[in-house]
Amino acid sequence: MAPELRHLRYLLAVAEQGSFTRAAEELRVSQPTLSQQIKQLERAVGAQLLDRTGRSVRLTDAGETYAHYARRALRDLAAAERAVLDVADLSRGSLRLAVTPTFTAYLVGPLVAELHARHPAITLDVRELAQDRIEAALLADELDLGIAFHGPHLPGIEATALFTETLGLVVGASDAGARVLPVRDLAEHQLALLSGDFATRGHIDGYLARHRVTPRIAIEANSIQALTEIVRRTPLATVLPDAVTHDHPHLVPVALEPPLPARTVVLLRRESAYRSAAAREFTRLTAELVRARGYAPA
Repeated sequence: MAPELRHLRYLLAVAEQGSFTRAAEELRVSQPTLSQQIKQLERAVGAQLLDRTGRSVRLTDAGETYAHYARRALRDLAAAERAVLDVADLSRGSLRLAVTPTFTAYLVGPLVAELHARHPAITLDVRELAQDRIEAALLADELDLGIAFHGPHLPGIEATALFTETLGLVVGASDAGARVLPVRDLAEHQLALLSGDFATRGHIDGYLARHRVTPRIAIEANSIQALTEIVRRTPLATVLPDAVTHDHPHLVPVALEPPLPARTVVLLRRESAYRSAAAREFTRLTAELVRARGYAPA
């Protein structure tokens, strides 16, 4: 008997859950049925794939090898199904996109609005993830595209430069004064900054350390939306991409002197991935929007 797709899915479910009981619940089959199907697969390949002797079920060495190719086969099949459903005229289709958190404040909204206005039949799944998780998800074929920052990147990831992101001080419109602020003067300001789990915060902290400036950090937040509301309603300042102020008229950018190091924004994809019509169109619209908004070239 040749292995079938259900055998591969059953094996991977047991390996991921570490339990026949939990895997059966996830797959919505009975445990005896699941056990029988796994035994059929082991007979077909001529090797024991699961070690059932411990407190949890785990893959044997042979199972690890087989599971690697099983995952690849299922990914390739899913890609083939998407390719068949892909329509070049964009009358239907789907796109799985992930971005690092700061882009939700100024880039995702305009991009999604443009895509939806031109191609309302395209379904879009948008996720906010750390860059390492975006690249891992692209390699696992869980995403079609990602927007993040220039490298280093994981092997197999292709990065296309989009624009240069500049960061600076951001204040509420009622507190706007000088449009350029020497970095040493930050010591006299109270700041509201992103929390330490954001890559942008590490970028800011490194800049402050290099210039030996220690401002008073009055508030830390793990949400850019929260920061913009705080700055809008208080005398506090923050440090965010200058582009955030484009869609927030109640916020004003103040350039720091010397400026924070700029970052290159890139569009990420898996090198060998099938490029659907929706992915190609999103790539084109992204480049078009970047030019229209006057973002600095990469």
